Amino acid sequence: MPDHVKRALRLIDGMNRQRKVVNPGGAGHSDASDFELLDAYSRAVIRVVETVGPAVVSISIEKRSRRREAENAGAGSGVIIAPDGYILTNDHVVQNAGKLAINLADGTTLDAVLVGTDPATDLAVIRANGSRLPHATLGDSEFLRVGQLVIAIGNPYGFQSTVSTGVVSALSRALRSRQGRLIESIIQHTAPLNPGNSGGPLVDSKGRVVAINTAIIVTAQGIGFSIPSNTAKWVVSQLLTHGRVRRGFLGIAGRQRPLDRRWVRFHNLPREHAVEVMSVDEKGPARKAGMRVGDLIVAIHGKDVSSVDDLHRFLAEWPVGQPVRLTVVRAREIFERRIVPVEAI
Repeated sequence: MPDHVKRALRLIDGMNRQRKVVNPGGAGHSDASDFELLDAYSRAVIRVVETVGPAVVSISIEKRSRRREAENAGAGSGVIIAPDGYILTNDHVVQNAGKLAINLADGTTLDAVLVGTDPATDLAVIRANGSRLPHATLGDSEFLRVGQLVIAIGNPYGFQSTVSTGVVSALSRALRSRQGRLIESIIQHTAPLNPGNSGGPLVDSKGRVVAINTAIIVTAQGIGFSIPSNTAKWVVSQLLTHGRVRRGFLGIAGRQRPLDRRWVRFHNLPREHAVEVMSVDEKGPARKAGMRVGDLIVAIHGKDVSSVDDLHRFLAEWPVGQPVRLTVVRAREIFERRIVPVEAI
């Protein structure tokens, strides 16, 4: 046997002997224990896929072309959240759909109708024409932790139960919707996604849907973003109750503006930025309350305001029709205005 082959065999034998790993407590584990750990991980993923996979659907849509001819368009994924056919997906998946259909993991195709959409959070609810359908459970996204195992399940382009795994890499991210509104508390994770995964669920190791996949960064592999399940629960309740998401509207347009430090000290303001009113809707509630262009909003109902997003965030949770107090700086004066928000159209 040539000497170089003998040396290679001795090297491999030495590497095999060194594969016994010693842990901090001094106890070692062999390749068998490594296999057991990997097997436990595999079993967890398999269990989740077997539980949630049947509830993940592929959504296909039919759009009308400029010639008013029907065109089939690939869409994305969705997850059934109730046995009577309610499905949660992305708004951009079903946007401008003329006709909807879903494909179940077992190959069954069902017609579906649009229940409602919320472009501000990129969420939508559709309903399939079926009953006793397999469905998933919406979990509590508040308990997610960075580093936690998550599993993305999609049904892209008809490839049933496409699965990828990763971990939560960041919480409380913010992402702009296509309409420019800030979507709060976005979950960033490392489970690889493709465009066909949009609308599919992000699931924890216990098979609970903790988010809905919504976006990927094509130029940054391994970064995906999902809408948390707690946001989805609120949107679903609004869509099922009202057919739309009701948000308060003040009738102003504004921008962030830095405050003169002398004003900040003089009025004892907690922040150095405010929202400057750039325009006031002639028929809106702000005009009726006496708001003017140039007014600086520094607080809403006692909560500090330094950006338009702060106003949107507050109004998203404030009941429409219930009066709210705006703290306003005008010239050298600081005062409050009582405004009754109306429903945003």
